[in-house]
Amino acid sequence: MKILFISRAYPPVVGGIENQNYELSIWLSKIAEVKTIANKYGKLFLPIFIPYSIIKSVFLIRQYDAILLGDGVLSFVGWKLKFITKKPIVCVVHGLDLTYKMKIYQWFWVKYFIKKMDKLIAVGNETIKIGIKKGIPEDKFVFIPNGVDENKCTGNYSREDLQQILKSDIHDKKIILTSGRLVKRKGVAWFVREVMPKLRENIIYVISGSGPEFKNISQAIEEKNLSERVEMLGYVSDKVRNILFNTCDAFVQPNIKIEGDVEGFGISVIEAASCRIPVIAANIEGLKDAIKDGKSGFLVGSGNANAWAEKIKEVLSDDNFRQDFGEQAKKYVTDNFSWEKISRRYLEEMNKLV
Repeated sequence: MKILFISRAYPPVVGGIENQNYELSIWLSKIAEVKTIANKYGKLFLPIFIPYSIIKSVFLIRQYDAILLGDGVLSFVGWKLKFITKKPIVCVVHGLDLTYKMKIYQWFWVKYFIKKMDKLIAVGNETIKIGIKKGIPEDKFVFIPNGVDENKCTGNYSREDLQQILKSDIHDKKIILTSGRLVKRKGVAWFVREVMPKLRENIIYVISGSGPEFKNISQAIEEKNLSERVEMLGYVSDKVRNILFNTCDAFVQPNIKIEGDVEGFGISVIEAASCRIPVIAANIEGLKDAIKDGKSGFLVGSGNANAWAEKIKEVLSDDNFRQDFGEQAKKYVTDNFSWEKISRRYLEEMNKLV
């Protein structure tokens, strides 16, 4: 099968959609002929990329069986291409591309352009529910979760490597980790204010990543006098991220509900689980699709500080349990979320349309 893949969010720009689009294009290329038209320069280049991608697609479309769009913003491109081709157009929807609050976007993209696509591949079931509420027919959707390269983040690292990153003695400490873009829905500032004071003094919270919540999180650390127990690393390299994933004691993603901003899936939690680290995540939105409670991680009520503190204490209390559970989580991720299998599901859905 020949697929023309258009992505407006692509590395070297860093982000969840960028990572998903990149991996999807790479893994689809292993089982199909894929031509990728990608915006590698970020949002500022988007006004140029949109018309460029339309014009280039016009000249290429005859050579391909189907068009795949990397997210809902590109449904405008798909709508334009529908005037010149009957080839099926499939669009990935992640969550925010249905909830983005700008009125013009809601009126045209959500109410019109996205509906015109032949198939919508939702990365989470919550995204489908939102789409149906906004008037998009249910039969337009199919759920295919994000994938993970289960060997991408793994490595032979030691606690000494972790100690060098943190620049402090951690031999009697338990280290919990959050990694990813720091936005309000991730609940990191809430976690610092409400959960960390309930945990034992030997539990250190490491926050890896940058984003608009950085200042708010820093203020929360200062308010609660937690500078000795909460470490903000900012943006880190892939190698440092991998050391963290392979040497910390648990991974936490304490998302909270924010109107108009949902977690489409939660790629960081399955990356962490692929590294045999127990994951504790909020039981909301796309995280419920990424984590199978008791098999690949643990789901805890969003905003329930006491429940969070109890679950973290339970997970950290038994080193043998953590090791055994980590092996189980790794297997679950490989069996259910490997990009090899996820890319084949994409191909199957496009084959149905062709």
